[in-house]
Amino acid sequence: MRTRLSMRAWGGVWAGGAFAATLGAAAIWAGSQMAWQAHLSRAAQAGAGLYAALEYGAAPPSGLYLVALAPEAAAQADAGAFAALKGAPHPTLVTHIPVRTPTGIGEISTAGLSLAVLSDELQYPIARLEVPGQSSAQDQLGAVAMLLASYCADPMVLARTDTGAWFRIEGEAIWGCAAAPADQRLWAVALALAALALIFVSIGDTSQRFRRFANELRDRHRHGGPEHYATQGPAELDDMAHAINSHLERERALLEKRAMVLSGVSHDLGTPATRLRLRAALIEDASLRDQFAGDIDRMAEMIESVLTYTRSEMNIEAPRQLSLSALVEALVADYQDAGQPVEFDPDAAPPETGASTVFTSWQARVTMPEKRRILMSARPLALQRAITNLIDNALKYGRRAHVRLEATSEMASILVEDEGGRGRADEMAALLAPFRRGDGTEAIKGYGLGLTIVSTIAEQHGGSLSFEPSDHGLRARLDLPRA
Repeated sequence: MRTRLSMRAWGGVWAGGAFAATLGAAAIWAGSQMAWQAHLSRAAQAGAGLYAALEYGAAPPSGLYLVALAPEAAAQADAGAFAALKGAPHPTLVTHIPVRTPTGIGEISTAGLSLAVLSDELQYPIARLEVPGQSSAQDQLGAVAMLLASYCADPMVLARTDTGAWFRIEGEAIWGCAAAPADQRLWAVALALAALALIFVSIGDTSQRFRRFANELRDRHRHGGPEHYATQGPAELDDMAHAINSHLERERALLEKRAMVLSGVSHDLGTPATRLRLRAALIEDASLRDQFAGDIDRMAEMIESVLTYTRSEMNIEAPRQLSLSALVEALVADYQDAGQPVEFDPDAAPPETGASTVFTSWQARVTMPEKRRILMSARPLALQRAITNLIDNALKYGRRAHVRLEATSEMASILVEDEGGRGRADEMAALLAPFRRGDGTEAIKGYGLGLTIVSTIAEQHGGSLSFEPSDHGLRARLDLPRA
């Protein structure tokens, strides 16, 4: 058998996974930040070494190249006509950046380098050049290179020395888009979100398994259920299923034993009852003979009633789809064929309440046609027994029975109304217990199990049995869910 992890073990797995994902996301984030800082530092070092190459003709730093402009291009640059230069981007956005060399304490030379940065996307914010007032020209050029490397724009950079010579600085390897490291911070966020989503999905899946199992147990009486439950999930859910399976096995064994005992008693009492009937027939006194026979018949009927109640408790019938209206009409027709005062009101077609839609919260009410079918999932034999008991009660205690159906999209109701007077609705709830009968019913044949059987069948279908006063007497309402 496969070993399942417990909720505590799953919690440890989730906590360890969350911790590992957090470390991984933090490492990716920190690595991306360090790579970016290294890129900016490299640009600053290259910019600082650029000053010596421009002023003194030294070799430029690795990754930078200096190209002297032709006289015609230099004249255009002096005139500020940067857009006319060959290779200039269009449109041409020009950012002028002066680089001055301090000559003494508190003094800055007016001579120095002048940079013109041409771009078709942006003008660089020179206010971001964080350099002190007494910084050297090398530091200033390093700050400019960092500023250029901070944006992915591939600009055209021109520089003019204090001698008036113009140079084009090719530094795509330093501040170009291709030189910038890939930003991995999005992957860090994605990893953290993926770990969080995985944890939530795992927790939700485990919770759904418990909820699904609880719904199966809750609807067991309504829709039937397997003899043994098999679950997939943590060890606690498996232990719960094993405990419930053991409980169901004990419950079935007890009910089967009870039914076996009652069946055996009924069978064993059959022979003595037959002998008693034969001996009672030999009694010469007709009145005494009839009393003996009546007692024997009542004893047999009581045993049969107890067996019927036990069968309803065992709930061995599987539910299936049926037409409640057809079932009730057939039962009423059987009573009418036997000459019983039972009526079915086909004209009482109440408005059908529909379910609310995604566009409206109110429930539409539509009057259904007379010949409509009320479909639902139920146990037909058990339901037939319950309706029969209600009609029999109405006939015994109220002389007549009026049967009516009501239905919504979620609930179906069977209403059986008698003509036995008013004021008994509050007393009927106490008569749902086994062998309980109302006052003044000693002369009426019965054993106090009819309403108990109806209530048990209603509970097995997820419904209820209630009573309410009506215009003519007492109305029994059997409510059954249709879903």
